[in-house]
Amino acid sequence: MMQNVPGFSELLAGAQHSAVHLEMRDSYGIAGEAAEFAEFKRSGIHPDVDPESEGWAGWVSMVRAAVARGVVMRRARIVSEPVSDYIRYEHAGTVVNIAAGELVRWLPRRRASDIALPGNDFWVFDGRVVRFNHFTGEGASAGPEMCEDPTVAELCAAAFEAVWERAVSHEEYTI
Repeated sequence: MMQNVPGFSELLAGAQHSAVHLEMRDSYGIAGEAAEFAEFKRSGIHPDVDPESEGWAGWVSMVRAAVARGVVMRRARIVSEPVSDYIRYEHAGTVVNIAAGELVRWLPRRRASDIALPGNDFWVFDGRVVRFNHFTGEGASAGPEMCEDPTVAELCAAAFEAVWERAVSHEEYTI
């Protein structure tokens, strides 16, 4: 595994065919989302679901550029049920991911028990480059790690595909 990790935007810009993301935590503690998440918990309404807003501008433009190049972006989330407040927040904001061009599915954790899963969330680019996302116990980012080992890439790609096959599309997944 390599220590120097290119930025996400660089990895996505280099993708030619696919970028898949598997999320497996029920809660994240990302500092940049704290105020928005707190507002969501107070009101029950996601404060920013406009893909054209300043808050989403960087993400939406990156995804749209990748999709325009022919990159298929898919995101799957494994979630415990009943879902956490954070998952409700993510679910409410997923309309932006979809508007940008991502495909998103949800898999209840009980339906994932027999799938061999890596220990960390990850992205796989073009089936060959893996970027693991590490988190602290409180859900804060603990930094990424990149791996180009074909065996690891194959494991992650297979895990993602197994989850994707069972998962429910965002439009059909209700919480």
